[in-house]
Amino acid sequence: MRPLFSVDGVEARSVDAGAAPQVQALFEANPDYFLLTGGEPPGPGLGLEELESRPPEGWSYTAHWSLGFVRPGQGGAADAWLGLALIDTDLLASGVWHIGLFLLATPVHGSGLAPRLYAALEQWAAAQGAGWLRLGVMLGNARAERFWERQGFVELKRRPDIAMGRLRQTVRVMLKPLGAHSVAEHLERVPRDRAGAGNC
Repeated sequence: MRPLFSVDGVEARSVDAGAAPQVQALFEANPDYFLLTGGEPPGPGLGLEELESRPPEGWSYTAHWSLGFVRPGQGGAADAWLGLALIDTDLLASGVWHIGLFLLATPVHGSGLAPRLYAALEQWAAAQGAGWLRLGVMLGNARAERFWERQGFVELKRRPDIAMGRLRQTVRVMLKPLGAHSVAEHLERVPRDRAGAGNC
């Protein structure tokens, strides 16, 4: 299958539950995110669970994408899995794409690959009709907070007391309008993202 996009020789491939062993190995080799957000390492079966995860019941969406970030092996070597992104399209309103996960292997942190992959993802999403990119980031995950702010995301609201693994966390709901779209337009279309709209 042709990659959806590629950056520096790293391919973004659409994957399904069949990639659960590779995703599980990626998680187990890079546990820092899970230790920070949930207070525990990734358990067995988490790879499959994440690949099969979908928005909460009652939340409208059109499609789900699981993107494996893979550097193809050369000369018979195995492919190297460097990350995973989970995306739901038209979440809650047409044109709103939600990034449920954007995880890269620890060894590539600080290499500049993350912002380049994100920029390619944004360009790909916009070409498919995305007008906004939305995500949640844990308050206190300073590295992730700074990363998303540098990519142009702004905070809409905070959701306290969210269960993440063994912990309860506060999540910052963040948004980046694309093209001529605006934050105000998004909030008109998705009232639950307004500050003060409750913990939803």
